[in-house]
Amino acid sequence: MSQRHEADRRGAKDPDDIKRDTSAAVAGEPAQLTERQRAILVRLLRAAYPHDSFPDGPYERTADAVIAATADDQRLARTLGPDLDQLDVIAGGDFCSVDEQTVTHWLREYSEEPYFRAIRGIAVVALYDDHEVWELLGYEGPSVDQGGYLHRGFDDLDWLPDPRIEEYDGEPRPDIITSDTQGADA
Repeated sequence: MSQRHEADRRGAKDPDDIKRDTSAAVAGEPAQLTERQRAILVRLLRAAYPHDSFPDGPYERTADAVIAATADDQRLARTLGPDLDQLDVIAGGDFCSVDEQTVTHWLREYSEEPYFRAIRGIAVVALYDDHEVWELLGYEGPSVDQGGYLHRGFDDLDWLPDPRIEEYDGEPRPDIITSDTQGADA
């Protein structure tokens, strides 16, 4: 009997039939956050992805993306609000007014918490896929529909210093001499 039929007979799933773990990702309504919880989420995102030149808009849209994503993960939908409230408790009442260094320390300390890992996984994509962020960072977007970078000025990085290119004119380095180069000198 084949392994697949044996697995069917025992009631077990064949590994090829298992697509993904859906135990934590039951679709439903997105999290219903209070204005305070949303403000904490925006502050958390600004601290986790600090860019002084970014206005609030990209962070607020990223918070909206995190909240929307909770519709696909009801465990996160149930815990996101209370977890954000806990940040206020840790901060002694007002997470949003805590200095940057302290917030960064707390985020590092709690970086492996499930809610924070989930937020990071959503936020890194949502924030850096925001077209306003692309403009702020000088990213022109994907190049494939514009013929690629090769003939479009791929080397137009005027914000980088000119490279220093010098040829080595010292003695040959023994660690890079090969048998082919030794034979050529003889």
